[in-house]
Amino acid sequence: MKQLLILIIVLSFLTEANAQKKKNRYFGISGFTTQSAMPFGKFVGLVTDQFHPGIEAEYGTNLSSTKNHDWFLELRLGYFYHRYVQHGIPFYLNFGYRHKIGNNLSAETSLGAGYMHSIPATGKYKLNNEGEYVNNKGIGRMQAMATFGLGLGYTLQPSNAKPLTIVTSYQQRAQLPFVKSYVPMLPYNSLMIGFRKII
Repeated sequence: MKQLLILIIVLSFLTEANAQKKKNRYFGISGFTTQSAMPFGKFVGLVTDQFHPGIEAEYGTNLSSTKNHDWFLELRLGYFYHRYVQHGIPFYLNFGYRHKIGNNLSAETSLGAGYMHSIPATGKYKLNNEGEYVNNKGIGRMQAMATFGLGLGYTLQPSNAKPLTIVTSYQQRAQLPFVKSYVPMLPYNSLMIGFRKII
């Protein structure tokens, strides 16, 4: 786990060093709802079933840009609440490709990996030496995570020097190991809606 954290820190510094050379750094914020389900197992249920809210911030840069294509790298930090299960704090790198369709519309796909801090959302107890149950919730567990996303963006006034883009994405997230004995991987499906702004 320490190696993963070191990799994230090193890559974030590389991202910043690269961003200093480019004018197309951006910052974004998205709100989302998430459901635990097998990959691509929830679509309509993301807006009709239980609501497990979250928020995520991103800082990114285009590693390579042409008229119709961007290769990008993002550092993302978020928080979500899964009722009766956990509070999740994901911190990860996202690498992806964005295809520009005309002046306003874009479609993208991405892969990500990083760290997830899981804090139980309910009481957790253990039996001590005196035969009494004591609180064993602690500060949570360190876990790994991987993501895959598909998204759309609509840029308002693309001729501006620093345009604003409305974004929506469907993301698969795998948290592991969740509970080694019976749920080694917890998959999530998320629907994200937010904005991205060139800075």
